[in-house]
Amino acid sequence: MFTDTHCHLSKEDYPNVETIIKNAQLLGINKMIANGSDMESNLETIELSKKYSNVFPALGFHPDSLTDLKKEDIKIIEKNKDLIVAIGEIGLDYHYEGYNSKAQIELFETQLKLAEKYNLPVIVHSRDATQDTIDTLKIYPKIKGSIHCFTGSLETANIYIKMGYKLGFGGVTTFKNAKIKEVIKKIPYDAILLETDSPYLSPEPVRGTKNEPANISFIAEFIARELDLDIEELSKITEKNVHDLFDI
Repeated sequence: MFTDTHCHLSKEDYPNVETIIKNAQLLGINKMIANGSDMESNLETIELSKKYSNVFPALGFHPDSLTDLKKEDIKIIEKNKDLIVAIGEIGLDYHYEGYNSKAQIELFETQLKLAEKYNLPVIVHSRDATQDTIDTLKIYPKIKGSIHCFTGSLETANIYIKMGYKLGFGGVTTFKNAKIKEVIKKIPYDAILLETDSPYLSPEPVRGTKNEPANISFIAEFIARELDLDIEELSKITEKNVHDLFDI
């Protein structure tokens, strides 16, 4: 049994979302944390969680949502604070030219304050913004969460872990030349979470296709081999980590 701790299940990507959820269940992926990233996907995520008992909602505003974000949109998090299991996907993304770091950090902090106020974990996106992400999170030491799609160095991993964060490992981990598999071997087991980031970043051997929560099975098998663990052992480890962090 496994949990996909970070996926996106929008109608745009999955017109057959019920089939996608059933595919995952057939392979033992019994729980999925569906993440919002803008107003539309947050609303969809709420509806999905009401329809499917094994889909747990995380609401948040990704830095890419800044262009269309209205001030009152953030209220959707507070209105659903008793429904959601985390605030996410939130964070910083400096990958593309023209990014506004000040505005991104302000949005990030607004949501971190809500996480602190309501004692909710966060699911953090950080792309080409490691130092600002760490510096911002350090302002809120009571908050715990997941660093989604972690592909950083061992040094960075240890900083996050020391701060109380767990690390989400997904399809990138399985790529032939990915260095992140060496990091996984050197961190504590209690820091490891599994995720797909569906519909993005499909793992080997289905790289290049649309990702889905069922592909946790490939990621789990790969990591179990790298750590020289039975798949059942990895399941026990990662499920405990999920329940330590998220109320699901």
